[in-house]
Amino acid sequence: MSAFSISTGIVALAEIGDKTQLLAFILAAKFKKPVPIILGILVATLVNHGFAGAIGAWLTSLVDPQTMAYILGVSFIAMALWTLIPDKFDENDAKLAHFGVFCTTLIAFFLAEMGDKTQVATVALAAKYQSLALVVAGTTFGMMLANVPAVLFGNKAAQKIPVKWVHGIAAAIFAILGVVTLIGAMKPELFGTFTTYTG
Repeated sequence: MSAFSISTGIVALAEIGDKTQLLAFILAAKFKKPVPIILGILVATLVNHGFAGAIGAWLTSLVDPQTMAYILGVSFIAMALWTLIPDKFDENDAKLAHFGVFCTTLIAFFLAEMGDKTQVATVALAAKYQSLALVVAGTTFGMMLANVPAVLFGNKAAQKIPVKWVHGIAAAIFAILGVVTLIGAMKPELFGTFTTYTG
């Protein structure tokens, strides 16, 4: 699968029930203006994930590929565990000064996404695939897939989604990525050991 499709799927699943999706519900209920809210989410995500992806791409230049593969493998497994922990939402994230619907959404989303699991996932995915544009496009699209219905349909849509199952699927994908990445990192060592014993 491509960097875009993996990034889209994993972020869309991880975002279900996430604090930024809860923020989308609150902003939609508060302002009742879906278009500027959706545009605010889009711009905030592009800027935030663009920054995160750039960090991920930069990190690959600091260490050798095998060491990076070990770091990413462990990081993806840690992300799998983190995804299973329910998010807590601080309503202060939605109580910004009134800058208009678009600017309020932009600022609130950008701040709420800082250090969030989907931002951290973007860093790791950009480092793994070394394709900044495709990863950021994918993670942004995944965020929009999860949050646009939240803005348009509100809590009624959320109540029909089995959040634990969705998070379980996202965690499984993170775990598989982690295991596959670690196996890929260990291949040279495994083959080297095999050659030593058979030589």
